[in-house]
Amino acid sequence: MSQRPTLLLCCGLLCDARVWAPQKAAFETDFDIVIVDFIGLDSFDDMADKALTAASGRFALAGHSMGGRVAFEIFRRAPERIERLALLDTGAIPGDAAEIEGRMKLVRLGYEKGMRAVADVWLPPMVRAEHHANRSLMNDIVDMICNSTPEIFERQQRALINRRDFVPLLPKMTCPALVATGRYDAWSPVSAHEEMAARMPNAKLVVFEEAGHMSTLETPDDVNRAFANWLA
Repeated sequence: MSQRPTLLLCCGLLCDARVWAPQKAAFETDFDIVIVDFIGLDSFDDMADKALTAASGRFALAGHSMGGRVAFEIFRRAPERIERLALLDTGAIPGDAAEIEGRMKLVRLGYEKGMRAVADVWLPPMVRAEHHANRSLMNDIVDMICNSTPEIFERQQRALINRRDFVPLLPKMTCPALVATGRYDAWSPVSAHEEMAARMPNAKLVVFEEAGHMSTLETPDDVNRAFANWLA
């Protein structure tokens, strides 16, 4: 059995292990890295079950985007297993009518025109405009999106639509916590992360000044520095 601590990384909407590749490369020498995607699942209950089964014992837990919301559900179920917590480009509040309609509009687009059409509409606002010319970055994210089907997309969107209000959990999260987002993240803005961090007793707020929503891939060095401080 490994004597190294475990770092459990939860993927976001339509993302797979590639979204955490820079962090895996940076920390796999010192940690057992467990990356969990949620392809095929349609509830945060099932997503949390998958993540808790994937890791044994106690762990450091990080979630990006939808994965951050899964991290809330993991904490709600098993707070005693979480040594420290990182929430990236995410949110604690439930969705409103406008958000729900926007999500389902994208689902309909996927069924009507395919996942490449979803990527063409959904991706540009998620990545800082200055990074759009980085074809390697953009192609990697498009590949993740197109690796899923409209059915997979709908299942994950329904999980997000039906998510709990996690705000009441925030004061209970007393473990060392990193709350971070990209300065140019229009989906999960800095203000939302400021509010989350203010409610958490032992949280540090970090803003990735050059990133949009896909911070782990847009500015991996900044994310890795924040993780190094968080994991120290």
